[in-house]
Amino acid sequence: MHLIHRGILNKSYKENNLKSFKASFKKGYGIETDIHATKDNKFICFHDFTLKKIFKINKSIKNLNYKDLNNISKNNKVEIPLLKDLLISSKTKHYLFIEIKPLFSKILLEKLLKETNKFKKCVFISFKEKNIYDLLKIKKVTNVGLSFPSNISVKTIIKKSKNKNVNCLILDKYFINNKKIQEIKKNKYFYTIKSKKEFFKYSKKNNLIFENL
Repeated sequence: MHLIHRGILNKSYKENNLKSFKASFKKGYGIETDIHATKDNKFICFHDFTLKKIFKINKSIKNLNYKDLNNISKNNKVEIPLLKDLLISSKTKHYLFIEIKPLFSKILLEKLLKETNKFKKCVFISFKEKNIYDLLKIKKVTNVGLSFPSNISVKTIIKKSKNKNVNCLILDKYFINNKKIQEIKKNKYFYTIKSKKEFFKYSKKNNLIFENL
């Protein structure tokens, strides 16, 4: 299974917005997206921790209520969708790999599980493994994956992969040709494939998270 990284991105579509997500679904692909929580505990699809890069505003997502954030996005004509709107758009037909960017409190994780309860194709992933282990403490049967950067050791990945409650591994493409990694008996998703050459080279035997090609 292949996933589009943050939705289709080109002149007509921008990353992490409903229009690009829906276009991805029409092509038959699931998506990988990032989420943050606002000050009033609304889950949004957004990559960065602050508004500095996109809006040139030096404010953190966690310190803004959704109403204020929504006003900023409308004034700048850059949509920041709520996770619940993405869930509805998926119609439970397409996989959503939801990357939890910050470290969430137990209260937020419980809210996240409740909000996504009816959507069975959600997989929660995070580079902050505490998010994943805390989710499993709240609800043991939850679709989760551990994410790993390129600078982590193969030995560490193998060790952490032995947790039977972890469903999959999200791995930098640096590891795609590593024999020991490929021998791990879990679903593995390699990110981020950025060229058609890479996609056609690896797509037959691997699950890929790829950008619009």
